Amino acid sequence: MKLLLLLGLVALAQCHFFRMPLQRGKSLRQALQENNLLDSYLEQHPYNPATKFFPISNSSEPLQNYMDTEYYGTITIGTPGQVFTVVFDTGSSNLWVPSIYCKSLSCSNHNRFNPHLSSTFVATNDTLSIGYGTGSMTGVLGYDTVVVANIKVMNQIFGLSETEPGTTFYYSPFDGILGLAFPAISSSGATPVFDNMMTQDLVAKDLFSVYLSKDGTSGSFILFGAIDPQYTTKGISWIPLSAETYWQIEMDSVTAGRKTLACSKGCQAIVDTGTSLLVVPNKVLRKIQRALGADSNGQVSCFFISMLPNVVFHMNGKAFPVPPSSYVIESDGFCSLGFEGMDVPTEEGELWILGDIFIREYYAIFDRSHNRVGLSRLS
Repeated sequence: MKLLLLLGLVALAQCHFFRMPLQRGKSLRQALQENNLLDSYLEQHPYNPATKFFPISNSSEPLQNYMDTEYYGTITIGTPGQVFTVVFDTGSSNLWVPSIYCKSLSCSNHNRFNPHLSSTFVATNDTLSIGYGTGSMTGVLGYDTVVVANIKVMNQIFGLSETEPGTTFYYSPFDGILGLAFPAISSSGATPVFDNMMTQDLVAKDLFSVYLSKDGTSGSFILFGAIDPQYTTKGISWIPLSAETYWQIEMDSVTAGRKTLACSKGCQAIVDTGTSLLVVPNKVLRKIQRALGADSNGQVSCFFISMLPNVVFHMNGKAFPVPPSSYVIESDGFCSLGFEGMDVPTEEGELWILGDIFIREYYAIFDRSHNRVGLSRLS
């Protein structure tokens, strides 16, 4: 096994791949809590995570679970490069950042792109409108050089925000979003960054892989064009996509202990780096809370966490357990389940969002060449 791992590492070192470090920081929810603003904010801005996946109209492409996003990385746009912190989001497809044309409060404390300082910027007359839980951003589209993990993507189309209403992004620790989902859901038909990486032959393989560290603020990364064998020693389980929009797969069931918890007749799930929690339809949330001994607010006793069962996701004939040490969140002496409800349109059936709580348990591989997701257990 050691010899195989060593050979794998040598092969990986010779490949055309690029590692993007990710920083785990405070979420918007944490920032609002620290400023005693969360309760009033939620009253003024009702929040439904499903907005990201079920747009109200065709003119909007919802972006991210803005309340709980935690992992960010740094890119540059333009020549010379202007630096931006972005969320690498497998649940959306557009790249956008604030611009100097934006006068909204939310832009005032973030890096803003100045097209006049870039010798490679190309303007367009095309507009961009993106909806997210409590409001929207609007802007224009342009082309420029984008550098991600030392990968220089030429002529990348991206959004320059002109308005960001409200205070949603004011408290966000990131500047913008870099979507890693499919072109089919890209607002205004903008080509996603990873699609240009593939088209311009900038990656050795048409895939990227994600490792989210459980501890501390460092160690997490996205690896473009390769799979790191250090994180796949327990093998890779491949799951075919059920839709080429988000990274959507089919689940057989969800169990806890020996009992079926949800998804008894099969359901859909989206593997989403831009969502921190495990998001489920509201109609099954209370069932999950009762089965795991939580109250209607999702709170559980911190003293009995070790006695809770694993929550097991069954996909493509394989079992993927998530232990209570991962799905229970402790904060200020209180413990709560890392499950959140959303309003799912009836015709969509039962849909789950497997966010960072799930991904931290598995090295996740997003394979565009075979349209599949690979999962390798980390512990």
